[in-house]
Amino acid sequence: MRTLFIADLHLSEQEPAITAGFLRFLQRDAYQADALYILGDFFEYWIGDDDPQPLHREIATALRDLTASGVPCYFIHGNRDFLIGKRFAQECGMTLLPQETLLTLYGHRILIMHGDTLCIDDEDYQRYRRKVHNPLIQTLFLWLPLRTRLNIAAKMRDRSQMTNGDKSDAIMDVNTHAVIEALERNQAEWLIHGHTHRPAIHDISMPNGKLAKRAVLGAWHYQGSMISVTPAGIELIEFPF
Repeated sequence: MRTLFIADLHLSEQEPAITAGFLRFLQRDAYQADALYILGDFFEYWIGDDDPQPLHREIATALRDLTASGVPCYFIHGNRDFLIGKRFAQECGMTLLPQETLLTLYGHRILIMHGDTLCIDDEDYQRYRRKVHNPLIQTLFLWLPLRTRLNIAAKMRDRSQMTNGDKSDAIMDVNTHAVIEALERNQAEWLIHGHTHRPAIHDISMPNGKLAKRAVLGAWHYQGSMISVTPAGIELIEFPF
């Protein structure tokens, strides 16, 4: 009895080692799990379900094989792949979830999300997020030719890297009050998220005197990262590709 969570793989054609590591993870770990949850930034970028990249077909086939074996797969959008739509989800056999989803696993109430909505001190990013999540802007973007979308995505990634380099670590991390508010709003015991690339399990002192946990997934830059939830508890596991 084990449910697995991953995030921030940033899969791309330029990083074949990460793709190979993910495929090995599926065979070694995911096929033995009760379910797999992918909490965003699965891909480095996503310009639409109509993008014919071979990598997308390879990943879709691998996930479809997993779900066909009886292991359900669920997906929450990240800040890099928020345009993943129903077409690709159906191709993978995975279920799209809301940006905040409350689970009950092995007797525990667990809130899962990508994590970017908790970084409220980064006001520039939150303004950007509201803009790109506007349904009209998304529709207009998806009407553009693939090459134009690819160029826009590349410029946005370059701009993000430049602006993030000037921000403090504190601004780019989650806000403690936002974490507590999310846990209270959902009456959750644990929170699992990615986005910050700071893998750890934190104890959170709640206003009611109880102790909650915030489990943060690591990015797959140099090694794999997963969170395992079992009837015995929650564990952060890092492993080589």
